[in-house]
Amino acid sequence: MKEPDYFVHPSSVVDQPCSIGSGTKIWHFCHVMEDVRIGTNCSLGQNVFVAQGVIIGSNVKIQNNVSIYNGVELEDNVFCGPSCVFTNVKNPRSEIVRRHEYLRTLVRRGVSIGANATLMCGITIGQYAFIGAGAVVLKDVPDFALIVGNPGHSIGWMCVCGHRLRSNEEENRLACSQCEQTYSREGDKVALDQA
Repeated sequence: MKEPDYFVHPSSVVDQPCSIGSGTKIWHFCHVMEDVRIGTNCSLGQNVFVAQGVIIGSNVKIQNNVSIYNGVELEDNVFCGPSCVFTNVKNPRSEIVRRHEYLRTLVRRGVSIGANATLMCGITIGQYAFIGAGAVVLKDVPDFALIVGNPGHSIGWMCVCGHRLRSNEEENRLACSQCEQTYSREGDKVALDQA
């Protein structure tokens, strides 16, 4: 039998069948349930739980103490900070089974989620958005948005490189002071300028 080309710490449990990409590392005390798909070069920190059927893209970093429940999908290059929280039912009750009410939560490519942030189920976090530590996100987030607070609200825009965008002299233009990438803005939509 061929040795896997990913790493699972002996204290972790990976139920089969599931798919784990090469170069992925699953650290101490994790539990990955069956029918999970994890891409290449991911890192699951200590005490991460991944529920049945969850999809995780490639190069995803999930820090300690994160539970990713059924209905959550993380695209490539997502960062989940320590103890961030995902949900999958809006009105849970212990005595009422609501598995048929699980809502999909989509976290698009390149998103960063800060420590202890909470994401309500049934929303989409746009690509390269940045969710600040402790934010409580109750609704969809546009691409590149910087979200903070409770309830979460936008206070600006973030570059693909992870730095805050500044307004350019031209109306509806944004630029990064670090990598000099430029963006166009129309209302609450920001788009990366093509080279």
